Amino acid sequence: MDLLGMRESYLRQRIMLCFNGPISRSLIEEIGNALRNYLHSQDAAPSAAMDVFAAYIEMTQNIRHYALRQGYDEEGASATVAVARNERGHYVVSAGNLVEREDGERVVATIETLRGLDKQALKQAYKQQLRQPRDAASRTGAGLGLLDIARKSSEPMEASLEPLPDGRGFLSLTAII
Repeated sequence: MDLLGMRESYLRQRIMLCFNGPISRSLIEEIGNALRNYLHSQDAAPSAAMDVFAAYIEMTQNIRHYALRQGYDEEGASATVAVARNERGHYVVSAGNLVEREDGERVVATIETLRGLDKQALKQAYKQQLRQPRDAASRTGAGLGLLDIARKSSEPMEASLEPLPDGRGFLSLTAII
């Protein structure tokens, strides 16, 4: 393993925190605490720190819940999560995981729709979604999480799906805060 090469790559990309592997509730919490402490030590603005933390929590919990619903094994349930700063000083929160290709395509389409909305339209969509009754039979959340991340992002969210030979794909989401 080339740790020096990894270190140099992380420094070039301004990565503050990176994780790759199976993700559990306790691990989400521990990494979240480390992220919060790091942001505090870097004197991040409280509102930015809260938004970065919220985006991290939403993304990682979505990955964990999805993997559990799908019954994925430990390898399939792995997540790749990174928090960095871009050249303009904004925080970049990225998370990726294996998904069934159709599910990934739906998420990418949702993000593309959100990319076309301005801040006011995102606020309206959030309020509308909040008022809608939750379908108890639904296998997914109310959709508020992605809307909330999109509202807190300083740029439109990005999503990509890399098809894999087994019919699944690797879904990547990025929010800039």
